[in-house]
Amino acid sequence: MTDYKLLEKQLESLIEDTEWSISMLANASALIWDALEDINWAGFYIMRNGRLELGPFQGKVACVSIDIGKGVCGTAVMEDKTQLVPDVHKFPGHIACDSASNSEIVIPVHSGGIIYGVLDIDSPFKDRFTEDDRKGLETLVKVIEAHM
Repeated sequence: MTDYKLLEKQLESLIEDTEWSISMLANASALIWDALEDINWAGFYIMRNGRLELGPFQGKVACVSIDIGKGVCGTAVMEDKTQLVPDVHKFPGHIACDSASNSEIVIPVHSGGIIYGVLDIDSPFKDRFTEDDRKGLETLVKVIEAHM
């Protein structure tokens, strides 16, 4: 089980003096990648010109651009709500950037009251993410948002 309280403290320490959001997101994705078990991608997509564009991440190569409302990431933005998907193959419109991914969690990230992007984490295992993961990762996103 992931110690999200410890991760929160580590993330706060990593980004407290970081002025550039890309550096902040790069360290956040590396921290998450290192801390969570059974994942194959952890990173961010950033809003740009009305679409989600690939940002800092850890893992295999990824989709570069995602339309709002498409796939799990685009749906998270459209609904402005965390998407916890136990089986991505049952998610309508799922975008298979990596065919090895079977479950996913996506959390919107805000800056100045608007959606800045999303935190996206994939796993090769179905049902990998729990409500504890959702709550813990949403807390990490709040730490990031406080520094945006």
